[in-house]
Amino acid sequence: MTEFPPAPDRVDPPYRDGERAAVEAWLEFHRATLLAKCSGLTPEQLGERSVPPSSLSLRGLLRHMTEVERSWFRRVVAGEQAPPLYYGPDDEDGDFDGVGRDTDHPDTATAVARELAAFTAECEVSRRLAGAHGSLDDVGAGLRHGQQVSLRWVFLHMIEEYARHNGHADLLRERIDGATGD
Repeated sequence: MTEFPPAPDRVDPPYRDGERAAVEAWLEFHRATLLAKCSGLTPEQLGERSVPPSSLSLRGLLRHMTEVERSWFRRVVAGEQAPPLYYGPDDEDGDFDGVGRDTDHPDTATAVARELAAFTAECEVSRRLAGAHGSLDDVGAGLRHGQQVSLRWVFLHMIEEYARHNGHADLLRERIDGATGD
C-alpha cells in the first residue's frame, strides 16, 4: 500500500426518513467520512501526530474507531467476549499511543493495510449484529457499566463518537497536506 485507498462514496442521509433508517444512514455517512479523511495519504502521513504531547493521528483514529465498533456492537449489543485489538490493561491508549510500535508488522504499509482491513471487518460485523435486532428499543445482551443499553442509544453514541473524531480528522488532514472539506 503506497497510499490509503479511495473512500467509499459518502451518501447524504435523506431529509425525511424513519428513525431506524436515519440513524443507520448517519452512521454510514460518518464511517465513510473517516475513510475520506485518510484517503490518498501515505502510511507515514497517516501516522503523523497532531501536536506534542498529543498522540492523535489519523491512523490512531482508525484504530480507535475499530475498537469503538468492536466494543459497542460485539460486547454490548451481542454480549460477546471480544478482546481488544490495540490496547490492554497496561496500555489503555494503545489504539493511539501504539501507532508506530507495531512489532508484528514493522513495515508501516503492511500494518496500515491490516488496520484498514480490521476496521472494515468490524463495521461489517456491526452492521450484521445491529441488523439482527428488529427494534431500536431492543437492548443488548451485554452490559455497559452494569446497565442494559438500547440499540438506539448505541447508534446515537456511535454517531456522536464519529462526529467528534471526524472533527479531529479534519484538523489532522489539513495539517498534513492542507486538504479541507466536509
